[in-house]
Amino acid sequence: MATDIRKCAIVGCGNVGATTAFSLMKSGLFSEMVLIDIDKRRAHGEAADLSHGLPFLAPMDIYAGEWRDVAGAGIIIIAAGVAQKPGETRLDLLRANTRIFSDILGEVCKYNNEAILLVVTNPVDVLTEITRRLSGFPATRVIGSGTVLDSARLKYLLGKRLGVDSRNIHAFIIGEHGDSELPVYSSANISGIDFNHFCTPVEGLNLETLEEIFVEVRDAAYGIISAKGATYYAIAEAVRRIVTAIVRDEETVLPISVMADGHYGLSDLSISLPAVVGRRGVLRVLEMSLDDTERQRLFASAAQIKEALNSLGVPEKILY
Repeated sequence: MATDIRKCAIVGCGNVGATTAFSLMKSGLFSEMVLIDIDKRRAHGEAADLSHGLPFLAPMDIYAGEWRDVAGAGIIIIAAGVAQKPGETRLDLLRANTRIFSDILGEVCKYNNEAILLVVTNPVDVLTEITRRLSGFPATRVIGSGTVLDSARLKYLLGKRLGVDSRNIHAFIIGEHGDSELPVYSSANISGIDFNHFCTPVEGLNLETLEEIFVEVRDAAYGIISAKGATYYAIAEAVRRIVTAIVRDEETVLPISVMADGHYGLSDLSISLPAVVGRRGVLRVLEMSLDDTERQRLFASAAQIKEALNSLGVPEKILY
């Protein structure tokens, strides 16, 4: 069955899934959106609540569905899983969410093997790779939200510190979306002006303060979870940004979780790297210039992901 890029399915109607649905409803990108959750009552409630806002927006069909309703969807967003608890790392979630993903993909693959799968659940890099292996989908059509949000947090904090619109700051967080991620300052720029050159006249902005900014980015989710129980607004916007690039075939560069196939000397894992994203999913992975320290930190981050994957013993490929 051919897929329709204007139909999407969201699997998981918790805080992240529901907020993502709200963001996508307002985007006007889709004509049809199906919500699927193990708690069918919750899915129906979310669909009804969203639908009541449609008179203020573009026409759209939003409904709670069954697994068979993923048929024909051009994009399937997986936001299901066990929620991260205060004091719990992303990797602590791995085993439980792997079991959940195995069940989800077993059902999805019965009805749709042509969609782009977009993983949002944490730990996102590991679960993106597990999704690729379990589904048997081409790597170009299995992506994760990666460090799109982390990079946005970095731009926001740098913008405040530098007194510059964050949209003019071009800097990435790469690696594992988690404790081992890293900022790439060596390739950063402010609207084409070399980052180091731009920062020179800014008093007090040095390697130490830049590391402090990065630590604030890295640990941001922990603080939010401690304060309100979960993060969902910003990640929903990050998902909308990725989905917009796909639906509009923008060929936008985003630091998504994608399979490394020799890139940066890495292979056999999915990790957050800058990639060109368009209608067919990942069009190509870009190799940034990294300094020696950044490269070492990227290898260390990849090792964390590989260790998690190896602990699960998931085969290279399982076709449902």
